[in-house]
Amino acid sequence: MTITLCGTPISNYYNKVKLVLLEKGIPFTEELVHTHSTDPAVLACSPLAKVPFLRTEHGALCESQVMVDWIEATHPEPPLLPRDPWQAAKVRELMTYIDWHVEMTARELYGKAFFGGDISEGNAARVRRLLEKNLAAFARLARFAPYVAGDRFTAADCAAYASLPLVSLATKAVYGEDLLAAAGVDWKPYSRLIGERPSAQRVVADRKAAMTRE
Repeated sequence: MTITLCGTPISNYYNKVKLVLLEKGIPFTEELVHTHSTDPAVLACSPLAKVPFLRTEHGALCESQVMVDWIEATHPEPPLLPRDPWQAAKVRELMTYIDWHVEMTARELYGKAFFGGDISEGNAARVRRLLEKNLAAFARLARFAPYVAGDRFTAADCAAYASLPLVSLATKAVYGEDLLAAAGVDWKPYSRLIGERPSAQRVVADRKAAMTRE
């Protein structure tokens, strides 16, 4: 089976999928594709020109969570989801919270935090209110014992490690306060723990190299 991961190492969702592939020891190649491409070949694989997406012998596949679920189904060892259906659903629940209720909410801050853009006071206040509510919910759901879903590394850690530091940095840049920490999410020791894994070290090194090139 041939797998090509398309996107950019700067993308946290790209790195979420990349961590899964590395943790499973699946051979894959990488193809640099920037978001908002108008290339018909890209649009044929990712209709909204979002990254990441996969090219496989079966065809293309987009949306990071769908990609993770397909990888888990086709390469079940080592497992990144529990065998028990309920526990597997709880891991997916965490990933949904991280992706949609934490990272996507904080994403409205990225223009100002990372790219020299701006955000109105009204929008910044609105995002802060929503983030404070969503981060409190995430803090109730996450376990950090020591991994985000419990005592074993799962696919939820691939999502958390890729996105939580961005949320922290963005909120600190815009509000002068780490809203993750303020919500009681002690993410820094957790990030150091995951950062000891070879997969995480590869992802960080590749991201830094890509940022230098761009």
